[in-house]
Amino acid sequence: LQVEHPVTEELTQVNLPATQLQVCMGIPLQNIPQVRRFYGKDLGDTSSPIDFMQDTYVYPQRHVIAARITAENPDDGFK
Repeated sequence: LQVEHPVTEELTQVNLPATQLQVCMGIPLQNIPQVRRFYGKDLGDTSSPIDFMQDTYVYPQRHVIAARITAENPDDGFK
């Protein structure tokens, strides 16, 4: 995961850590409800596959900005 993953999660509405764990547990990516919603597929119909190379995803309808503010002092070893 990148430090920016909350931005991706907000845009896609997919919980990335949970999705990674589900894939590690052997659940096919196309069967994960948040991924199916992102591709505009019926959440309950896991028999219809997602062609991740051909199918288009639902274009995000939101914008997200993330900022990180630090109070580190470079003259003090970034403490």
